[in-house]
Amino acid sequence: MSNAAQAYSRTSQITGNAREIEAQALLKAAKQLRDVQSNWAGPDAKMHKALLFNRRLWTIFMSAAEEDTNPHSIEVRQNIANISIFVMHQTVDMQLAPDPSKLKPLIDINCQIAAGLAGRT
Repeated sequence: MSNAAQAYSRTSQITGNAREIEAQALLKAAKQLRDVQSNWAGPDAKMHKALLFNRRLWTIFMSAAEEDTNPHSIEVRQNIANISIFVMHQTVDMQLAPDPSKLKPLIDINCQIAAGLAGRT
């Protein structure tokens, strides 16, 4: 195998692994949020922990989208930033006026993005 082919192979493995890790993290966040929604007993530590994990995850995605070295197109990066902003607003709204129905959009976004990352769109 040529050096170029080996380099491509390594890069595709790293990229594939990164996408898989991102998908798994999104699914973990969705599961935590779904558990809060399914076992709703009002705002509690479990809700705050789930929202914090999800918010941190989306903060990482937003930061990565803003990086000059990000390989994605401006359009993709803008879409990631816009989704991140929506997630932040939805999270604040949930914290200010807790309602389990407000978790559905967060759960749906995470599951849909995870499916896209895993190639299951």
